[in-house]
Amino acid sequence: MHGEKTAAELGQALGTSGEAARQQLVRLGEEGLVESWSQSRGVGRPSQFWRLTERAQERFPDTHAALTVELVGIIGDTFGPEALSRVIDAREERTRTRYRAAMSGAHSLGERVARLAELRSEEGYMAEWEADVSGGFTLHENHCPICAAATACQNFCRAELTVFRDILGPDVHVERTSHIVTGARRCTYKISGI
Repeated sequence: MHGEKTAAELGQALGTSGEAARQQLVRLGEEGLVESWSQSRGVGRPSQFWRLTERAQERFPDTHAALTVELVGIIGDTFGPEALSRVIDAREERTRTRYRAAMSGAHSLGERVARLAELRSEEGYMAEWEADVSGGFTLHENHCPICAAATACQNFCRAELTVFRDILGPDVHVERTSHIVTGARRCTYKISGI
């Protein structure tokens, strides 16, 4: 609420010493929650200031899911379902382009599935994959960072499945066998060659 502060300023605000505050800040820094830098304030040695990191910001309330659902509703109500479909289609195309570029050099289906799991994990889906005994693969997504939007509009999930099918190749069958939006613990995809 008060922005960047020195340990002494924080200590005073908390009713403790600057050294006690600094020790706590060092611990928080080791956890990646704060960062420091030095700045000259005239004569003498530079002052060390502390601020929260992005990682620390994640610990505060975040209403992005509610905002997303609200925006999805506003787009659909104001401009109609066709406009909402166009927005989702544009997102789908951007995702497809990014995934295709990332698939460069992945020749086998196993390599493409592994790369897809990496991409999805980077996006927050906590994805993992495994080969099955029939020569196919299973992709699990243990979290859905767009669950609120996907619950409000199933076209997000349709678009993701379409992207998977496109980037894994025309000779590949992809089927969603469990779905977080319908109450499953995770989304699961069966992937096999045709």
